[in-house]
Amino acid sequence: MERLRGRVALVTGANGGLGPVIARALAGEGMDVVLTGRRVDALDATVDALRASGVRADSVPADLADLDATGALIERVERSFGPIDVLVNNAGVDNVAAFTVLTPEELTAMVDVNLSAPMLLTRHVLPGMLARGRGHVVFISSMAGKYGPAFCGPYAATKAALIGLAQSLRAEYAQSPVGFTVVCPGFIGGDGMYQRMREHGFRSNRVIGETTTGKVADKVVTAIRRDLPEVIESGAPVRPLLSLAASAPRLAEWLAARVGVNGEFRRFSEVRGRAG
Repeated sequence: MERLRGRVALVTGANGGLGPVIARALAGEGMDVVLTGRRVDALDATVDALRASGVRADSVPADLADLDATGALIERVERSFGPIDVLVNNAGVDNVAAFTVLTPEELTAMVDVNLSAPMLLTRHVLPGMLARGRGHVVFISSMAGKYGPAFCGPYAATKAALIGLAQSLRAEYAQSPVGFTVVCPGFIGGDGMYQRMREHGFRSNRVIGETTTGKVADKVVTAIRRDLPEVIESGAPVRPLLSLAASAPRLAEWLAARVGVNGEFRRFSEVRGRAG
């Protein structure tokens, strides 16, 4: 989708962190933007700021843990704002903890919000995109989906599934005018899980890197315009490491232990009292 001006974008998980920044980046391209999330006050603050800058924007509060409500969310957005041309599946939950400490409800909640909701939302918007002959779907995954760190099993599993989903949809709809992109950010400073870890003394290193919400949002816009299959934004040249992980898993495990990321996730889970 090279032409974005005047098109409609829906961004999920727009309460804070990456979501509002993506919304502002898309608005900067001339798109009309609808934000969804659970916190009405946070959504309204972002919408007010967008409108103040002359952007056509609105919010539709929704809890994506309620999978039955995904269809109604899409219908409400399109009824009030028009057909959705860009869907950014950004909403997600994380829970750094020992696998056996997590309750069955916590495990399934991560699957519902991180994977099932994006699949259902995409299923709801895709027929219309195909009929109109335009559209793009973005899945916000994570570096954890490329190589799962310790104490992040369910989170890593759902983010890896988004990578597979995007690849499969690109293959299935390769001859269609609809594009699909998966974005894998690394540690994002300023908000989210990494910020909570920083508050407890964890810092990334030069090997793993650290990025910003602004850099990730810019990559999202570029990916939509150029129909990129996959984007990795970590603040460091990590693709060689990911290739190593795929070709030599035991060596990758050794390197991960030397880098110290798994130990930091263990320490963070201990701080939170969920180390098992």
